[in-house]
Amino acid sequence: MNEFELIERYFALPAKALYTPAVLTGIGDDCAVLQPAPDAQLLVSSDMLLEGRHFFAGTDAYRLGHKALATNLSDLAACGAAPLGFTLSLALPQVDEAWLEPFSQGMLALAAHSECPLVGGDTTRGPLTIHITVFGQIPQGQALLRNGAQVGHDIYVSGSIGEARAGLHLLQAQWSCANTPLRTHLIRRLEAPTPRLSLGKHLRGVASSAMDLSDGLCGDLGHLLKASKVGARVDGAALLQTAPRLWQSSELSSWCESKKIAFAMAGGDDYELLFTAHPSFRSYLTELGQELGMGITRIGEVLAEQGLHVLDSQGAAVALNGASFDHFAAD
Repeated sequence: MNEFELIERYFALPAKALYTPAVLTGIGDDCAVLQPAPDAQLLVSSDMLLEGRHFFAGTDAYRLGHKALATNLSDLAACGAAPLGFTLSLALPQVDEAWLEPFSQGMLALAAHSECPLVGGDTTRGPLTIHITVFGQIPQGQALLRNGAQVGHDIYVSGSIGEARAGLHLLQAQWSCANTPLRTHLIRRLEAPTPRLSLGKHLRGVASSAMDLSDGLCGDLGHLLKASKVGARVDGAALLQTAPRLWQSSELSSWCESKKIAFAMAGGDDYELLFTAHPSFRSYLTELGQELGMGITRIGEVLAEQGLHVLDSQGAAVALNGASFDHFAAD
């Protein structure tokens, strides 16, 4: 099978069935032509996944296809954007049809669910590498950014924090988990995150700042605070309440509270949304979480004094390693 047959069989034909009115020209031409809505701004995000660095060799191909797109869609969600389409550049050591079929199915299933069609890309021979660029749109001036957090605003996270890191530890055999349903859930949280696109759209005009959580809450919140030139106090006990199944498990229930909080703060791959909002939105956000069927948890407050302070349920400071994941520092 040559390059063009590979593209046609696994990507072009199924992708064209997903085209929306925004796709004027997609796969098969030199450039894709997309048409944003009138008075909309274009948002672009790009991400790369490399075997051995971002995912294990032998990772389930269907889930890998899903995650490769989900990580980019999460960036659009953090900005409150609606997807327009995406491109895929794929390096393969060889043509493996048994791998390509589930990989493309996982990716295109999420594309269909998110109304984000594949509109172009490239393939080549090389170490397994997945590079995606995603395009989105948002009404003029409504993009959510990192630099808008205000003193006195609440800090929120969506979903559960720390479960993806727990899934990674299970795959690395750093832990065992006798609870099979929980083990399955934690690994799925690592390998198949859910981009919070619906939440992002509902946060337009509500969130004062936002970003997605990819490299760990401690580091990512630090980036948001730096961009906004403010500080924060985080309620560690509230953070633990986002993932009760994890902390009530027999393997981790004996950990002290501060160890649990530090673990949750340092975990990566959550792909949840971190955002700030004025206290007047508390009731709205509680109702929104119920409407969307997801947790939206207030975990802290923005402070005038710069710096990040994480406290346990007794008000004692929790010691943290403040660095986020660094691709060039991490081995």
